[in-house]
Amino acid sequence: MLTITLPDNSQRQFEKPLTVAEFAQSIGAGLAKAALAGKVDGKLVDTSYLIEHDATVAIITDKDPEGLEVIRHSTAHLLAQAVKHIFPTAQVTIGPVIEDGFYYDFAFGRSFTPEDLERIEAKMYELAKQDFQVKRSVMKREEAITFFRNLGEEYKAEIIEDIPANEELSLYQQGDFIDLCRGPHVPNTAKLKAFKLMKVAGAYWRGKSENEMLQRIYGTAWSDKKALDDYLFRLEEAQKRDHRKIGQELDLFHFQDIAPGMVFWHDNGWTIYQIIEQYIRKKLKHYGYEEVRTPQILSRHLWELTGHWDNYRDEMFTTKSEEQDFAIKPMNCPCHVQIFKHGLKSYRDLPIRMAEFGSCHRNELSGALHGLMRVRGFTQDDAHIFCTEDQIQDELTKLINFVKEVYVDFGFSDVQFNLSTRPEKCVGTDVTWDKAEAALKQALDNNNLNWNLNPGDGAFYGPKIDFRLRDSIGRIWQCGTIQLDFTVPARLDATYIAEDSSRQTPVMIHRAILGSLERFIGVLIEHYAGRFPAWLAPTQAVVMNITDRQADYATRITEKLQESGFRVKFDLRNEKIGFKIREHTLQRVPYLLVVGDKELENNAVSVRTREGKDLGSMPIAAFVSLLQQDIAQCGRVNTEEQNH
Repeated sequence: MLTITLPDNSQRQFEKPLTVAEFAQSIGAGLAKAALAGKVDGKLVDTSYLIEHDATVAIITDKDPEGLEVIRHSTAHLLAQAVKHIFPTAQVTIGPVIEDGFYYDFAFGRSFTPEDLERIEAKMYELAKQDFQVKRSVMKREEAITFFRNLGEEYKAEIIEDIPANEELSLYQQGDFIDLCRGPHVPNTAKLKAFKLMKVAGAYWRGKSENEMLQRIYGTAWSDKKALDDYLFRLEEAQKRDHRKIGQELDLFHFQDIAPGMVFWHDNGWTIYQIIEQYIRKKLKHYGYEEVRTPQILSRHLWELTGHWDNYRDEMFTTKSEEQDFAIKPMNCPCHVQIFKHGLKSYRDLPIRMAEFGSCHRNELSGALHGLMRVRGFTQDDAHIFCTEDQIQDELTKLINFVKEVYVDFGFSDVQFNLSTRPEKCVGTDVTWDKAEAALKQALDNNNLNWNLNPGDGAFYGPKIDFRLRDSIGRIWQCGTIQLDFTVPARLDATYIAEDSSRQTPVMIHRAILGSLERFIGVLIEHYAGRFPAWLAPTQAVVMNITDRQADYATRITEKLQESGFRVKFDLRNEKIGFKIREHTLQRVPYLLVVGDKELENNAVSVRTREGKDLGSMPIAAFVSLLQQDIAQCGRVNTEEQNH
C-alpha cells in the first residue's frame, strides 16, 4: 500500500505505484488538466514521474511560481525547435530560464534579424498548437555524445563531454525535436499559450571572450495572454520611466567615459540627493545614532583580517604606495570597527549605533553598469550597531520600525521581507551562523512580518534580512538590508568590558536602509516617473508672469517664498503663458503659479498643478499653507497620482 501526503497534510492511499498525472486525476479532472508538473518530497518532477514509495506530493499548476518556471523552461525548448525548423543548420547550445523569461543561444552562419524573430515566434505558436507530447528518456553519457554528434550538434556534445563518465542523462522530445535537459517540462506543448520573443544579442560560448560568438534570443513566457499583455505593458511603461532618460530631461546627472560608473551630479540631482541625506540624518538623530566619517583607502592587511581580501578581492579597486598594498573601500564596516576599538568600551556604553554616509567603490564589470542602478562609485546610508547578545532583539525591532517608516515616507507601502542564510563561501563557525540565523528569524516573527526564505544568499560574514520594495508599476527593488555578524568583530579583536569585568566580543549589526543613495534615487525617478512629491522636487514651484506689468510682483513673490525655505524660481521670459506652463509641466514642477493683473491687484497667485488641475486664485499665505502641508506629507500619496 502506497501512502501519499498532500500539502494540507491529508493523505490518500493507493494499491500500486502511480504517476504524478494519475495522482492528479485521482483528485479531480480539473486538477489533472491544469497540472504542469509535480513536487515529490520537495523535488520538482514531470507529471510522468512514477511515485513508487510513500511521499509528500504537490501538483504544480500555472498558479504556482514553479509552474511559471516550468512554462518558461519548456518555451525555451519550443524556441529551439522552431529555430531548427526554419534554420536547420543552426546549432543549439544552452537555454536557461531567467527573470521574467528565458533565452537560448544558437550558432548560426549569419545574424538573426527582427524579421527572423517574427518568423520564429509564429512557428513557435504553430508548433505549440500541434499539442506534441513531451516525453522524457534517459541515455548514457557516451551514447549521448555520439547521438548529438550524429545530429550535427557539436556544442551539445561538448557540454556532455564535461559530464562525469557513465552518468545517465535525461533527454526530452517533442515531435521531431530532442534536447538534453534535466527538466521538468510541461506534459504537452499545448500548455504553452502566451509568449513573445523580445530581442537577439551576442553571447560568447560558455561566457568566455576567447570563444566564438553565438546569438542569444531572449523571450518571455506567461501562463496566459493577460499576464503576457500586463508584462509587456510594464515593459513599455518602464521604458518611459527609464531614469537615464528622465535624468537627462530634468537635468539631474550624467555619465562620461572619463569616469565610467561614476556620477556627475547636476544641481537638480544634487538637490534631491541632499534632501534625502538630510532626511536620513534627521532620522538618525531620532534613533540615537552618532555620525562618523572614515578614510577611503585602507591597508590590504585590514581587508585580509576581515576576510574581504579572500572573498571580495575581484570587486575591489587596489593601489600601491611605498611598496604597500591598499584598497579603496568597497564597504564601511571594518572602518567602524576601528572607531569602536579606539578607547575602552564598557557594557554600559552599548549599544553604540554608528552611522556614515560612506563613499564606496566597487570594480563592477563595465557590461554590468547601468545608469544609477549599477555604478562603481556610490554612497551608502550605512550604519553598524555594536551590542550585546541580550540587546539583539530590541535593536532589530528598532531597525525594522526605522526601515518601515522611511519606506512609507518615500511612497513605498508594499515591502517584502526575505531572510537570506549562509552562502557556500563564508567565514565563521556553524554555531555562530545557526545563532545569527535564528535571531533574525525570531525578529521577523516577533514583529509579525510575513517573510520568505532565501537560502544561501547571505553575506559571507553573516545572514541578513533584505527589504524589497514594490514600485508603482509592480517591479520589485531590493534596497535595505540588516546583517547580523558574530564574526568580523572577533577577527578584528573588537572587545568591551562586560559586567563581570571579562573582555567580550560585541555583536555587530550591519544595516543600510536606502542602500546606495545613487541607486535609490534611480528607483525613485522610475517610481515617480520624475514627478517627485513636493518635498523631493528640485523645484517646488515656478512663478510666471503674463505680461511685463507683473514682473516685479512675480519677483517679490519668488523671493518671499524662497525666504520661507521653499525651492521656488521665477520665469519672466517674454513668452506666452501657455508656452511657459507647458514647459514647466514637462519639467514636472509640482506647482505652477501664474500672476496676471488680477493677482497683482489682489496680492494673490493663480495655482495650477503639473497634472493640469486648476486650484484657482488664492492669497500667498494660503499657497504657503498648501505647500507646507504637501511637503509634510512626504511621499505618502496615493498611487493614482504617481501614475499620472
